[in-house]
Amino acid sequence: MPLTDLQKQVLATAPLFSGLSEVEMAFIAGRVVPRKFGPGEIVFNEGDACSGLFVVASGHIRIYKTSASGREQVLSIDGPGSSVAELPVFDGGNYPASVAAVDDSTLLFVSKQDFRELCLTHPQVALKVLRVVGARLRRLVGIIEELSFTTVRHRLAAVLLRLAQKEGERTANGIAITIPDNNQELASQIGTVRELVSRNLSRMQSEGLIEIDGRTVTIRDLKAIEAEVSSD
Repeated sequence: MPLTDLQKQVLATAPLFSGLSEVEMAFIAGRVVPRKFGPGEIVFNEGDACSGLFVVASGHIRIYKTSASGREQVLSIDGPGSSVAELPVFDGGNYPASVAAVDDSTLLFVSKQDFRELCLTHPQVALKVLRVVGARLRRLVGIIEELSFTTVRHRLAAVLLRLAQKEGERTANGIAITIPDNNQELASQIGTVRELVSRNLSRMQSEGLIEIDGRTVTIRDLKAIEAEVSSD
């Protein structure tokens, strides 16, 4: 199936492939296979043999690890232009984490063989992989620091602040954001259990910091939330 113009545009602007010449883009675009996934559908599981990497063309994916007891830790939620599974393409190992679609998503699949051929022919692509993997490593170090040195309330406040900065809508009562459909998803993002998320949200509401209406949270005191995040 040939790529649409929009998919070609996403591919050309993705950090992994941005700046390639027309010949280089033609090489990779001719080998990309679009794959569609529904909400919650698994792209691949941790430990599966790596067949290639993916670039998000539309929708969003969640990258996560699962413990032996079944508890999840979300490592990242990525949207269009993001790539995933670059590292196992290079080191020959299995996928180190699981990936699932958050919503209706189209991912562009590049086989391990085709990507390696591209890197051998065009070494600058391999350098881009190093930058992308390096940025992901820094993000993972940040997650480790948060889980090791901060409280559940601190991490929850950080999520609320990020949502407010990214997609918050100013209202008469404060800044309105939409949190995930269930507290288990929030718990997975901040490395805790659903009960502690619910308890801390209720406390924040009783203290007048936020107002909860279903999955809409209105941040009534943004400065207080910012202070929670900036405190050690």
